Amino acid sequence: MSVTYMAVLDVRRETIAQVARLLYAERERRGTREGVRRLGPWKQAVLGVRWMVDGTRVAQLARDNDIGLSTCYDYLNEVLQALAAQAPGLRSALLAAKLAGYDYVMLDGTLIHTDRVSTPGPTTGVDLWWSGKHHHHGGNVQVITAPDGWPLWTSQVRPGREHDTTALRTHPGMLDTLTAHAQQARVLGDLGYEGQAGIVTVAYKKAKNGELTDAQKQLNKVHNGLRAIGERGNALLKTTFKALRRVSVCPWKIGQIAAAALVLLHLEADRTT
Repeated sequence: MSVTYMAVLDVRRETIAQVARLLYAERERRGTREGVRRLGPWKQAVLGVRWMVDGTRVAQLARDNDIGLSTCYDYLNEVLQALAAQAPGLRSALLAAKLAGYDYVMLDGTLIHTDRVSTPGPTTGVDLWWSGKHHHHGGNVQVITAPDGWPLWTSQVRPGREHDTTALRTHPGMLDTLTAHAQQARVLGDLGYEGQAGIVTVAYKKAKNGELTDAQKQLNKVHNGLRAIGERGNALLKTTFKALRRVSVCPWKIGQIAAAALVLLHLEADRTT
């Protein structure tokens, strides 16, 4: 016997309404006829946001909405696509930060955990998505945040084996865009971006058998104090959306999920910059 219980989705109605409007517009664009879908835009929006916020299993969502498992996955993918399409591009996010008067933004990579993925990587015996730093399978997502740690932009995913500098160089156009922005305002990062210190401002690293000067130590203290606030951006995304704590779908979809989470966060807080 199944047990039915009441539940409350801790999201504003305005947020669900906006997601529903995006889904309705997509159905209009596709020319979907009325009455051919089991769920309307509102219920589909609730389905997708439940998965994002509460991490509800797809099988549970399918059962709750009396639809098949494959149909539920289709509905969920439509929600993710509709939300991710609203995510700002890197140039737009940096321009918005400039217009907001920010003297600097922060760049930080985060590993989104995945279930084990046995995909051979360039190193023999090491999976493509295995992160040696975190000792876990996952995808590397780069995140740009405002000085107070508010997430402004998320990148597409790169395999977890790649370090932040490699991910930065790999993303199409990301290096050039940050280079142009760094001429007007600083981009702060941790020592994971040491290889791009001319673009991303990092702390001074003590040389082997050497010592930092007092001035360098003081600058490091200031830099690390500012950059530490940027860690809030990654934490905010992961704590708000359980879907980002561990991804069980194809890891190449992590970037889309992160972008959808960013848009939902902006909608829910009614803030973009």
